[in-house]
Order: sequence, then structure tokens, then C-alpha cells
Amino acid sequence: MSQLSVKHLLGIKNLTRDDIELIFETASNFKEVINRPIKKVPSLRDITIANIFFESSTRTRLSFELAEKRLSADVINFSSSTSSVKKGETLLDTVNNILAMKVDMVVMRHSSPGAPHFLARHIEANIINAGDGTHEHPTQALLDTFSMRQHFGSLKGLKVAIIGDILHSRVAISNIFALQKLGAEVMVCGPNTLLPVHISELGVKVELEVRKALEWCDVANILRIQLERQQIKYFPSLREYALYYGVNRTLLDSLKKEILIMHPGPINRGVEISSDVADSDHSIILEQVENGVAIRMAVLYLLADSPPAN
Repeated sequence: MSQLSVKHLLGIKNLTRDDIELIFETASNFKEVINRPIKKVPSLRDITIANIFFESSTRTRLSFELAEKRLSADVINFSSSTSSVKKGETLLDTVNNILAMKVDMVVMRHSSPGAPHFLARHIEANIINAGDGTHEHPTQALLDTFSMRQHFGSLKGLKVAIIGDILHSRVAISNIFALQKLGAEVMVCGPNTLLPVHISELGVKVELEVRKALEWCDVANILRIQLERQQIKYFPSLREYALYYGVNRTLLDSLKKEILIMHPGPINRGVEISSDVADSDHSIILEQVENGVAIRMAVLYLLADSPPAN
């Protein structure tokens, strides 16, 4: 297989295992490219890509932009805070105006779940979901699982605990789908108020005590508390959350084994994770950032050669 089965990357749920393996293989090749003195290739020289972010983002937007420039694409950056969206322009009108400038691909982040799917039904350009509300964040899940595979060789039978604000996390859902497709076992852990009611129906284990989750897992993917998405209080205070669910060095050292520590960022140091864990030898957080560029290069490259829509 040398081509993705999809025209758009809307979510992990839409990918096959073969798609994921192809993305990983391509990302491995691009990782070699970005670690050499000349980091640019002409793969997307005739492609124009629009990064359309209706939500604030630093790491994901910069990672996509760097990936696009490494592939020699022409890049347009769009921010809703300085656009006609403020004047009442609709999502479809905004994107159609951008496409009228002969844009080939759209990378989009939006606060509404399903926004990329809506666009994919109405426009011809390839759509890459860079996060839609609390729904999915597929490239984050791909870079997370790619990073795990680099360390373990295979994800089959690997025990991965996703710890933190599961209720508001698009990273958690995409990771669950990706890990299960690759044969890993998944556990979610957090306060009862931050766990979706029917989360166990996705085939994951559920644990309310962080120590038990850490004792069970080989990898802990720690999520931040997404206060910007919380309309009500889900726990008494950040201090209490850190006390009961924060992962610190004392807790890690008390385990009878070593585990890999991951975090999609941005980190709330001293809340969900302490600095001495985030910066420790257990942590591969900076590797995740590096792998994010390679994974996004792979996705962009493969979608540019994707099959036409049915």
C-alpha cells in the first residue's frame, strides 16, 4: 500500500491500520530529512496550503507550518481573530473565499465538533483536522503512537494509561482509537467528574486512583486540565487536583517499575505533572514535539497524493 484510503484526515476513526502504518513509515523517512543539514525537500512545491485556525493554538499551528515549509509548499495562515468572521461571515463563505485563491489543502482547527467533516462535504480541497472541539485531534494521536512505537517496537499488548481531563479532551479520544487499532490496551484515569459517562463503551478500562493506573501501565500519557472548556467547577481546586491526580517524582519513585511519561502540551507544571517528572529521563515530551513535525509532513505528503472523493 502506497496511498491512503481517505481523501481527508478528519479523525483516527476514519483510518485503517494500514493507513496508520503507511503514515508511520513515511514519517520515519521524513524524520531523517529534518535531522540532516538541508532540511527541505521539494515534495509539495506546487501545493498551496491554508492553515485556518478558529481557536488559538501555538504548538500545532507552528508544527504544521514548519512541516509545510519543509515540504516546500506555499503557506497561507488565517486567524479568525483578525478576519471577517468577526463581522459575521460564515465558515463556508470564509473557506470558499480562501479556496478561490487556488488553495489545494486546508488545515483547520475549530471549536465546534464536526466542523472539518462539514467542510469536507462541501469543498474539493483536502481537509486536515487540527482539532475540532472536544471531538478529535488525529495528528496528535498519530505522533503519540509513533513516539511509543519508537521506544517499544510494537504497540501490541502495550498498556497505556491516559490520565487527566478525559471529558474535555480531543487528544484522549483520538489516542484511544489509534492505540486500539494498533493492538494496545488502554486505561483512562481521572476524577469521576472528568470522565465521560459512557467512556467504558469504547472498550477501555476505567480507574479513579492515579497510583493504580501507574502501577498497571507501561506508558502514562498525562493530559492537562482544560479550564478554558469548563463551564462549571469539576473539582474543588487545582491544588486538590494536583494532590490526588498530579504525577510527581515521589509517586513515580515509589513504583516498582519504570514507565514512559508523555504529555501533549501545553504543560501545567505543578498541576497534572511536576517539573521533575516532565524534565526527567522517563519523559519523551520533547521527542513528541519533534515527531509531530515528521508525522504532519507524512500526512500532508500522503494526502496530496490521495484518491479522489467517491
